[in-house]
Amino acid sequence: MGFGPASSGLGIRVEGITRNSTLVCVPIMAESIDKMIIDVMKAGENGADIVEIRLDALKIFNPHEDLKTLIKESPVPTLFTYRPKWEGGQYDGDESQRRDVLRLAMKLGADYIDVELQVAQEFIDSIRQEKPNNFKVIVSSHNYKKTPSLEDLGSLVAEIQASGADIVKIATTALDITDVARVFQVLVYSQVPIIGLVMKDRGFISRVLCPKFGGYLTFGTLEEGIVSAPGQPTIKDLLNLYNFRQIGPDTKVFGIVGNPVGDSKLPALFNELFKLIGFNAVYVPFLVDDPSKFLDTYSSVDTGGFSVTTPYKEALFEYCDEVDPVAKAIGAVNYVVRRQTDGKLCGYNTDCFCAISAIEDGVLGLCSRNDSSKVGSGLAGKLFVVIGAGGAGKALAYGAKEKGARVVIADRTYEPSIGRCVSEEAELPR
Repeated sequence: MGFGPASSGLGIRVEGITRNSTLVCVPIMAESIDKMIIDVMKAGENGADIVEIRLDALKIFNPHEDLKTLIKESPVPTLFTYRPKWEGGQYDGDESQRRDVLRLAMKLGADYIDVELQVAQEFIDSIRQEKPNNFKVIVSSHNYKKTPSLEDLGSLVAEIQASGADIVKIATTALDITDVARVFQVLVYSQVPIIGLVMKDRGFISRVLCPKFGGYLTFGTLEEGIVSAPGQPTIKDLLNLYNFRQIGPDTKVFGIVGNPVGDSKLPALFNELFKLIGFNAVYVPFLVDDPSKFLDTYSSVDTGGFSVTTPYKEALFEYCDEVDPVAKAIGAVNYVVRRQTDGKLCGYNTDCFCAISAIEDGVLGLCSRNDSSKVGSGLAGKLFVVIGAGGAGKALAYGAKEKGARVVIADRTYEPSIGRCVSEEAELPR
């Protein structure tokens, strides 16, 4: 499917800036009411549109008193969830009492409640006569094992809608990053308000890119690691690092392809740059297991390009339609751009000259302190040892050889073809 624009995407104007209509919800998972109130206030201060109060996290709970307090103290709309163990939550008590608490939350002024598909129709029938006009029921389904087929996801959405849901919620598990594309398709074509998120690290992009496809809300935590579902970012990262409010149907998607990618600084670098120059784009981490499958799935021109890191610099070289002369000589790429006119993938290697320039600067700095007459490359004639013969190693070896260095490559295995990136003069230890 790729990252094509969503026809259902909506936006509102805020001080001259188009802001998407996707809500940011902070899950409140504290074990006491006092701590929940503190966290609710923090959520409002940090820019949350809504808070999800996870009642099943409470160690001591007095429903009537505590619900009134939480609703009264919250500076933003409230969503109450009382998740049972059979749907991945912590509540292990009487089912009828659980539903009574959710009904009470509605009567006391909650804005939303979340109820599981398994009990949704019976629950919604029980509140039909007393449900306030501005109150919404989210009916949710969680799959902690996989992301079903597109056909099965469509059937699931229809089943949730038929239960009487005001808002549909599906949460699946990503076994591969390409699983997310099926949920994006469901978001785009849904005729009802829908929350579609994919859990775990391989599903992370679903949480950042959902505004592009018309998702109703996403979740952002107050603190890293304190999550209500695996893979949730912090609200700080959503709003500041990924510029979440400005993501819309026409936003271009860029990212870093690799495995692992979680510690990369490139999202912070590129997203800040996009914001500074006013470019409608977002840069995300792509945790990829199969580069061929990834490229086939995300093939739209809205996927503008990728940085490439370990272990795919050589693999992505093979999938490029065109490569620049340096990348061709090295046999590896670290940037791939999708040409907008025809969708072809064009590969480049900037590892070579960026890294070599930095090394040269360091060497020249040392030389200038000892010999002010030194000109040219400080690498010329010097022994240059590269540890590792992957894509980055090839780039460094090529760049050093171009500067006149004597190159030695040390690696765990001997591969004669690596000589093509440095010439036959390179010393290749066995």
